[in-house]
Formats: sequence, C-alpha cells, structure tokens
Amino acid sequence: MSQPIKDHICEEQLFERLYKKHSKNLHDFLYYKFGDHLNPSDKVQEAFIKLWQNCGKVSPDKAKSFLFTTANNLMLNAVAHRKVVLKYEKLPQKKSTNETPEFVLQEKEYHQKLQKALSKLTEAQRVAFLMNRVEGKKFKEIAALLDISTKAVEKRIYGALKKLREDIDEL
Repeated sequence: MSQPIKDHICEEQLFERLYKKHSKNLHDFLYYKFGDHLNPSDKVQEAFIKLWQNCGKVSPDKAKSFLFTTANNLMLNAVAHRKVVLKYEKLPQKKSTNETPEFVLQEKEYHQKLQKALSKLTEAQRVAFLMNRVEGKKFKEIAALLDISTKAVEKRIYGALKKLREDIDEL
C-alpha cells in the first residue's frame, strides 16, 4: 500500500530524510561555488532552519529547490555584507581625542626636550637607560649583554636619570 502524498514536510521523519539526503550535496554546492571562507556549513544549517520554519508551505517535491535557492541567497548576502565591510575598512577613520590642543602641544614639546636630553647622554648611559626603560630589560640582563657588572649598569642608569632630570628641568 502506498503512502498518501503529503503536501508539506513538517513530519520529523520526512524532514530528517531530506536532511540526510541533501545536506552533503548542498554543502558541496556552496563550497564549490563560494569557497570555504564564508563557512558553507553554517549556511547549510541556516537553509534547513528556514525550511523547517516554512515546512507547512513547502511540498516535498519542492524542498530540494527551496534548500538550494535559500542557501545560495544566504551566501550571496554574506558576500554582499563582506563587500560592505571591506569598503568601510578602506575609509579613513576619524582620529579624534579628548585632548586639548594645548596638551598635544605640551606633549610634543616635552618629547622634543626628552630627545634632546637623551642625545646629551654618553653612549654608555644612553644604551643602558634605553635597554632598561624602553626594552624592559633587567639590570642583570643588560650586564650580561654589555659584558659589564650589574653595579656598572646601575651606575649608568642612575647617572642617566640624574642627567635627564637636570636637562629636562633646565629646558
């Protein structure tokens, strides 16, 4: 005895058979057409969710067409969204801060003073100071790199700090 023809696919067993029959083919179709970067597995799942949400409206003979059309449209929407994102990534972003122009000017002047004061240090002081303060190296590491004692590194850095304070305050 043949089963009566159903005009919708809301029955769970019928839907499960459709999933098992078409999910791999649908994934492969999307993968071959769009590649892997838009995650075709997610779009397959979304297409089946939409099919389930519209199961009363879709007949079993139209289910495959509905799935492939829906999944294709989902991928096209993802491509369009990606284009919009790329377009806005290329636009220059406004760089605004809450800093006053006076503060920015003072910061710039201080930076110039610091550079001038750093240039007045001896090479040994400058190297030790920058290794410690900029690179974050410890006194022992600097001593090993420069092949000097830890006390010598301390003396160079403290001397550099003293000289920098004097020079920056003077300027």
